[in-house]
Amino acid sequence: MDTKARNCLLQHREALEKDIKTSYIMDHMISDGVLTILEEEKVKNEPTHQRAAMLIKMILKKDNSSYKSFYYALLHEGYKDLAALLQDGIPDVCSSSGKDSVAIASYVRTVLCEGGVPQRPVVFVTRKKLVSAIQQKLFKLNGEPGWVTIYGMAGCGKSVLAAEAVRDNSLLEGCFPGGVHWVSIGKQDKSGLLMKLQNLCTRLDQDESFSRRLPLNIEEAKDRLRILMLRKHPRALLILDDVWDPWVLKAFDNQCQILLTTRDKSVTDSVMGPKYVVPVESGLGKEKGLEILSLFVNMKKADLPEQAHSIIKECKGSPLVVSLIGALLRDFPNRWEYYLRQLQNKQFKRIRKSSSYDYEALDEAMSISVEMLREDIKDYYTDLSIFQKDVKVPTKVLCILWDMETEEVEDILQEFVNKSLLFCDRNGKSFRYYLHDLQVDFLTEKNHSQLQDLHKKVITQFQRYYQLHTLSPDQEDCMYWYNFLAYHMASAKMYKELCALMFSLDWIKAKTELVGPAHLIHEFVEYRHILDEKDCAVCENFQEFLSLNGHLLGRQPFPNIVQLGLCEPETSEVYQQAKRQAKQEMDNGMLYLEWINKKTIKNLSRLVVRPHTDAVYHACFSEDGQRIASCGADKTLQVFKAETGEKLLEIKAHEDEVLCCAFSTDDRFIATCSVDKKVKIWNSVTGELVHTYEEHSEQVTCCHFTNSSHHLLLATGSSDFFLKLWDLNQKRCRNTMFGHTSSVNHCRFSPDDNLLASCSADGTLKLWDVTSANERKSINVKHFFLNSEDPQEDMEVIVKCCSWSADGARIMVAAKNKIFLFDIHTNDLLAEIHIGHQSTIQYCDFSPYNHLAVVALSHYSVELWNIDSCSKVADCRGHLSWVHGVMFSPDGSSFLTSSDDQTIRLWETKKVCKNSAVVLKQEVDVVFQENEVMVLAVDHVRRLQLINGKTGQIDYLTEAQISCCCLSPRLQYAAFGDEDGAIEILELVNNRIFQSRIGHKKAVQHIQFTADGKTLISSSDDLAIQVWNWQSEEYVFLQAHREAVKDFRLLKNSRLLSWSFDGTVKVWNIITGRIEKDFVCHQDTVLSCDISPDATKFSSTSADKTAKSTLSPAFIGGWSLHPVSGLQLFLVVFRPAACDPVRTPVA
Repeated sequence: MDTKARNCLLQHREALEKDIKTSYIMDHMISDGVLTILEEEKVKNEPTHQRAAMLIKMILKKDNSSYKSFYYALLHEGYKDLAALLQDGIPDVCSSSGKDSVAIASYVRTVLCEGGVPQRPVVFVTRKKLVSAIQQKLFKLNGEPGWVTIYGMAGCGKSVLAAEAVRDNSLLEGCFPGGVHWVSIGKQDKSGLLMKLQNLCTRLDQDESFSRRLPLNIEEAKDRLRILMLRKHPRALLILDDVWDPWVLKAFDNQCQILLTTRDKSVTDSVMGPKYVVPVESGLGKEKGLEILSLFVNMKKADLPEQAHSIIKECKGSPLVVSLIGALLRDFPNRWEYYLRQLQNKQFKRIRKSSSYDYEALDEAMSISVEMLREDIKDYYTDLSIFQKDVKVPTKVLCILWDMETEEVEDILQEFVNKSLLFCDRNGKSFRYYLHDLQVDFLTEKNHSQLQDLHKKVITQFQRYYQLHTLSPDQEDCMYWYNFLAYHMASAKMYKELCALMFSLDWIKAKTELVGPAHLIHEFVEYRHILDEKDCAVCENFQEFLSLNGHLLGRQPFPNIVQLGLCEPETSEVYQQAKRQAKQEMDNGMLYLEWINKKTIKNLSRLVVRPHTDAVYHACFSEDGQRIASCGADKTLQVFKAETGEKLLEIKAHEDEVLCCAFSTDDRFIATCSVDKKVKIWNSVTGELVHTYEEHSEQVTCCHFTNSSHHLLLATGSSDFFLKLWDLNQKRCRNTMFGHTSSVNHCRFSPDDNLLASCSADGTLKLWDVTSANERKSINVKHFFLNSEDPQEDMEVIVKCCSWSADGARIMVAAKNKIFLFDIHTNDLLAEIHIGHQSTIQYCDFSPYNHLAVVALSHYSVELWNIDSCSKVADCRGHLSWVHGVMFSPDGSSFLTSSDDQTIRLWETKKVCKNSAVVLKQEVDVVFQENEVMVLAVDHVRRLQLINGKTGQIDYLTEAQISCCCLSPRLQYAAFGDEDGAIEILELVNNRIFQSRIGHKKAVQHIQFTADGKTLISSSDDLAIQVWNWQSEEYVFLQAHREAVKDFRLLKNSRLLSWSFDGTVKVWNIITGRIEKDFVCHQDTVLSCDISPDATKFSSTSADKTAKSTLSPAFIGGWSLHPVSGLQLFLVVFRPAACDPVRTPVA
């Protein structure tokens, strides 16, 4: 070793010996070939606190490569501060090829570690043929989007093969320079998948340069992932491990390069792009199995006893089972016959099937391995039964569970890892442990009678530890507790504790601030039966709170949850908690607003039914409006009365999720279509199956009957890109319509049944002639997004749904966050409505008798829009999760919504519109006088309203194109200006009107009475300020600003401060009309001014991104500006030390 390197190591020896954990440092050094297995054993034989010293002693006796390997190992394991100490001592080491082999190995390890790719097992045998086959398929992607699928039965080593395939420098540098990113999928629901996507997006955007806010739904997450992969990680590889369901892949179907492992090779059938498959035989070949055993027992393969061959046969080729037996034989090398006999006896019998695979060999191997554990650590392994599949548990969680120091816990867990009973994932200094799915199945089966007590133990230890410590987001175990604490409480049947947790504003704030609202809302749905039983009213309070505010709780900056809680009805437990917290925080100087005229807030939905046990994908009315049919993820079709919700039919309709249902026009039939690729026709009264159609080759996404019963036809659309027309009198489809180049999402017959509209993930709307089945027209909806920020080639526009106007002349289309209205005769775009940036449209429907459209949004809300005026009419909240479908009743008097929260809600159209009809504009003035609070406001139709702030009583004063308004100090008069420049004063007692003879030439922007109420001051876009003594009809005009006056402020002694778009602030004498001071403060619009309570200073903010304030004793006599640079500023306010109640304008 070079002298420089040796001295550097000696100099920092003490710091290194104190901080490092040797186990995984040595793994890297063994992998680099600079440390032997015997040397590793020598280090491990030392007491824990002396192992680092022994390792460094060994390194000092080695060469430069050892020093460099040690340095890279420190970097890889997260000891960046310690690695920095050794950086100056790094020697120059080059291989004969001129390329540093240690550096290459370190590059590969770093890329895989940063991407979360699992390390090799304790004992690893390469399967070169399979690894090479996977690599060849990955090379075939050639930088283009596509899918490589590794499939095989459980426990055959798919994950290890996937990880090994990318452990190759040439593959990483040549094909995936953007990195490799591993995601463990497993069996997921939508909430779980969203969390996986959120975590992946966070990992890909660690500097938060793209967005600080977590995506709130799967579609938003999919879009975020697409842009991150395209812009920040181009030519990266996503590895999706253990995919069970095809629908999961749709979230990743966005032009990525993907390697996935699965037990079902058909999972990629529903996604786009080139697909390559690598089958993994049911298990290891005999020779590979023997090789694993030979490595475990440190013998040559040829020297293995005869029993080894029989053991491999009994293991049925499972790498996991071979590893379990190998680990046992390493500790007890004379027990070959004994373990063979145990495997053959099959003593472990399952009471129930936790796994979909009958894995007797694994069960026996696990049973033997657990029995052979030391008595003092057996119970610790039993404790692992409570952890969920595909969850990596931080060391700190187990430290709390077992009340041990980190080193003690890691020593125990390392024994399990060494025996192949557990796996470890290392990311820097943080160690996370997990079980194979089949091991979880085994443990939960073996210990099923103890599970409740084991979960209770976790909760008890958690409560004990966090009585003394605060759960902080920077702790490694924090995310685990926020995600799984409620799960452990429910599993422990600690229902009181679960309610206390879920019904806590503190918990809601902490959890949603960290992971967003989706998972919390999912828990309310999942544990509703428990929460309802304990306290139904409180549960309803919190669910209502989340449904109304969930879309806000995922935003940055995070809203004040106490203030949100204070907006709830006073009878709500949410309000009561918020009120208590507000009172406590007031002592610390916090300010909260109380809603003094709040009435009881009632949910606007008339009927809420929960007919399904999983997500409801679609619901529809019968033609007579008396019945509702619904379908969903629980594979059932439900029919119930629209008036009462009484169940009429429950049919186990399909073998997989039912995506859509439709009543025939004569109400005799109901059609259903499913992920199982089938279309079925049912008798709507008896539930009898009438027809089954099986001609689609992919999942069938939508179905719709013709509007006339004279010649009844059914249209269906599918992920196979085709539409089909079915005549119920025939056994096969009448027509197949092809033209779309991606999945068909939705279809609808025109009111006269001459045309069929379809929309697709290919970004188009197509109109088909029903008689000939030929394509009549095609509208490229993607074209209307070309002005967005995304370049055209980056953009994915999925047209979600369409709906016809009652006259059949127009069609409404929804894509991303926009609604388009087209003329079907000319293809002209008649209207475009932009819903907002924070949400995407899930579904829409046109009212049959007016210009309303109902729209379902991804942030759990439903909105009503007037299509003619392009204005929002109503906002309906109540659902706790994604709203999949909306539909008007045949007469338009009501509409229904179906959601992931397992509910269907029925809303009365008029009631919803009435409650949301009045919207107040920003032109508001408020007077606080003794116990009175009076509000003067302009509404959305420019009416002037006088509102009693305490009782809510409203008096409509006048209707005009009002632009601003104000009240006199003693509430005798109301003044208002309009868009034409006219100014009027209304005497509130007798409604007498006084009108300014002169007025303004342009719209009046601001208006205010003087303290005595005798003078009215107004400013306008015409650059003038008018001072009108309305009783004496005297006028003074203040005219000197070169651009429009932004606002003004009355001062004492008949002075007025005004500021303008011209960048100046002026002080006027309102009696003489003369300027007393003229301040050229800013280079752009002055946005806001305020004066200190003692009237000696004023401050101003501007669009030029500066704020300035005077420091002179009296700003009338002189001034000195001190700039503050930054973002554009809009408001500056001096806070008086004390002041009496005053009239307060609200802008």
